[in-house]
Amino acid sequence: MSADRYVVLGLAHVRSTWFAQVSQWATSAALPIDFIKCVSIDEARARLASGRPFSALVIDAGVTGADRDLFDQAEQVGCRALVVDDGSLRQEWAELGVAAVLPADFDQDQFRSVLIHHAQPIDTVTTTARLAPADPQPQPMWKGRLLAVTGAGGTGSSTVAMALARGLGRDARNRALVVLADLCLDADHAMLHDARDIVPGIQELVDAFRYGSPGPEDVRALTFGDGDPYRLLLGLRRHRDWTVLRSRSFQAALDGLRTTFTQVVADIDPDVEGEGECGSVDVEERNLMARTVVRQADIVAVTGLAGPQGLHRLARVLSDLREVGVPDRRILPIVNRAPRSPRLRSEMARTIADLVAVRSRPDASSLASPLFLGENRRIDAALRDGLGAPASLATTVAAAVSGFADRLVHDDLRGSGAADPEPVRPGSLGAWGTSQEAAG
Repeated sequence: MSADRYVVLGLAHVRSTWFAQVSQWATSAALPIDFIKCVSIDEARARLASGRPFSALVIDAGVTGADRDLFDQAEQVGCRALVVDDGSLRQEWAELGVAAVLPADFDQDQFRSVLIHHAQPIDTVTTTARLAPADPQPQPMWKGRLLAVTGAGGTGSSTVAMALARGLGRDARNRALVVLADLCLDADHAMLHDARDIVPGIQELVDAFRYGSPGPEDVRALTFGDGDPYRLLLGLRRHRDWTVLRSRSFQAALDGLRTTFTQVVADIDPDVEGEGECGSVDVEERNLMARTVVRQADIVAVTGLAGPQGLHRLARVLSDLREVGVPDRRILPIVNRAPRSPRLRSEMARTIADLVAVRSRPDASSLASPLFLGENRRIDAALRDGLGAPASLATTVAAAVSGFADRLVHDDLRGSGAADPEPVRPGSLGAWGTSQEAAG
């Protein structure tokens, strides 16, 4: 028998038959395994994070907390997730990251076969596991465009997000598949849209993906859209509710939105610090939604106000985005309440570039020219009366952001070597018909 052994974590209800059975196999040396019993999900997570190598995590399907994030944590340390399911629960275990599913009455040979095919043995207690690449999870063939809107408090970022969603929703090319997702810690869109109900929202969407893989109709059912050209995903009900969000589940929920809608407008906070920037894991977890969105967004629109303080706060947000790795070419500054004078607007654009260069990298010339939005005194009245963002503002913002995104796509295609389309003169390609038949 090989000296290599499998180190297996086990988590199940106390009276589970298989739990005692595997323990007996380990004790009697019927199988080359070290079986470590866990009494809770928290203990399993702590052991996975301890640095000790494990071959597999075997967990009962009925245990509360057996979710996408737990399986992802196990996979990150080379520990394969195995689920014991009698078939009475959900069937999409593979989509949650589970390597294999065992029946409730599995025998010794079945367990050995699953370990051989999916887990890696541990050489000694002091060496690390020999990691094998996991089977790639199926990726969606198509994802909708992700457009993030952020900005310091009071700069009108929520209003711009509403205007963008409305403008995109009125565009027939988007097929009425536009959603505005309120992903701020202090969510305001329930109030701005006069939503009578505060559920369902982002918490329910993340929970749905935590334990399964909802389809487009299920995702759409968790949004609101009566009377608006776009759907609305409500945000957190309380600021402190960010603690219930898990990274892998939130990522899956965001992917679910992008596979359901052609355009996803995400209203997010400007705080994107993580452990790498401030040394705090708690801060990174608090900023989970904003950090996840900005790293994947096709466009990040950043709002600011005209004036010294407004431009300074805008430059600060732009610098923070650059520090977390958002490319300059995907950032669109927006200056609200801008003066009409072209000279003043030009001076503001230069001031923003200079401030960003001082705060972060010296070269800020690659930043896009800001979009200037003039004063609109009808906005507050329109929001008060439940009319939403004015149509003129919606048209302006949607046209600018869509055009900016389209130019990026065109530049990416040119950079990849794809040839530009060429016009074809009618008749130059010949014709199918009697002439070809006669020639044959």
